[in-house]
Amino acid sequence: MNARDRLIVGLDIPTIAQAETMVSTLGETVSFYKIGYQLAFVGGLEFARDLVKDGKQVFLDMKLLDIDNTVANGVENIAKMGVTMLTLHAYPKAMRAAVQAAKGSDLCLLAVTVLTSMDEPDLIEAGYDHDPHSLVLRRAEQALAAGMGGIVCSAEESAAVRNIVGSGMAVVTPGIRPAGSEAGDQKRVMTPADAIRAGSSHLVVGRPIVKAADPKAAAEAILAEMQSVL
Repeated sequence: MNARDRLIVGLDIPTIAQAETMVSTLGETVSFYKIGYQLAFVGGLEFARDLVKDGKQVFLDMKLLDIDNTVANGVENIAKMGVTMLTLHAYPKAMRAAVQAAKGSDLCLLAVTVLTSMDEPDLIEAGYDHDPHSLVLRRAEQALAAGMGGIVCSAEESAAVRNIVGSGMAVVTPGIRPAGSEAGDQKRVMTPADAIRAGSSHLVVGRPIVKAADPKAAAEAILAEMQSVL
């Protein structure tokens, strides 16, 4: 894959009209988009279908977690949408149910390990005994065993995760920040080039592109940086 196949632009935007404008602004520069909670609840699921019809790839960031039957039923319907990737929390029972439900489809299921906005004190507060790195690696092992298509982790863990999952799984990393940009609410961040070097297969970039004065130029700069190390 070239850089364009690996860059996922996060459409963390309030309205469908604004998302449509952003996609139009980015044009052929970007071919892969993430739709998460903010957009999903104002018509983002239908917008995802529209993007697929227009030949774009869609990463549906729903972070599913529920009883096995509910997860399976949801995954079955999402697979019919034609999106490329879907996230769920990396709980073994949920992952196994999702993998079974997605069989026969092209949907890549991604296991969310530890959110990039969380550090060790956050995990301790939530009741976990593991530090972020250890928990990410444990969940990567469980995702591999469950037959998931990829892992979502911070780029700081990409190299260690890649050692566990090998070359056959996607390693998708949010919290990507070009040099000089603000981290915002992200706590475990890395530049695009360093993330690719570390073993990330796909980079999720939201605010550094969609909040930029010139989103297309920002995307082009990130793509050039990624391509320089591919």
